[in-house]
Amino acid sequence: MMKFKFIALALITGTTIMVSCGFSEKPKTQNECTKEASKPVQTMNLFVTHGHCSTPFTGQIENLELITTVRTDQGNPLENMKLNFEINPNTFVTCFQKDLTERIKKPGLFINEKNENIKFRSTNVYTMGLDWYQINGVMSIKGVENEVKLFATGIRGPKESLARTLVIEGQLDLLDWGIDYDKIVNGESNTVPTKWMHFNMQIDVKDYLAEEGLKDLLKSPLSSEH
Repeated sequence: MMKFKFIALALITGTTIMVSCGFSEKPKTQNECTKEASKPVQTMNLFVTHGHCSTPFTGQIENLELITTVRTDQGNPLENMKLNFEINPNTFVTCFQKDLTERIKKPGLFINEKNENIKFRSTNVYTMGLDWYQINGVMSIKGVENEVKLFATGIRGPKESLARTLVIEGQLDLLDWGIDYDKIVNGESNTVPTKWMHFNMQIDVKDYLAEEGLKDLLKSPLSSEH
């Protein structure tokens, strides 16, 4: 009987220790867990070309902001949007050999002594059609700013009131930023300069909307009556 009491006491003590350990750390609330969940890595596809050949590469997007307002009518839901993002040129990776990746990240091409990101901020948006927009803005490369035009296409289901995906695309003339691509990458200028850089990216809208009301629209598709 005495042996049984000792065993019971040991079990009670062990259980108490385990319960105490279980509550020694404050449990995380749902909001805290949400804050810790990181957004997916957003990338952009780019390629530089002078007509008959191209150099494709990718880069990581930072500080992406998609800002718009909830509409009460049936108009284009993103026509008042603001779009801002940065591209980190240190993350550029080519689809070919490693030494080309190193040349794409060569100082003087897209990276200056201040190690600045390529930055875009929208200034105004024009509606071209249903879920089709022209986004005017300013792009800064190595601290030099020029106006550019991007185009955006929203993709949504037939009963959805807001696009779930936004495809952004555009092109720019590197000479507008004083960038001699051939000289920096290949060592000498070309009589037909490699000057066009094209780019595109696909944004999962729900990951970047700034207003909770818009996220609610994604959760509640339009009824069949609409």
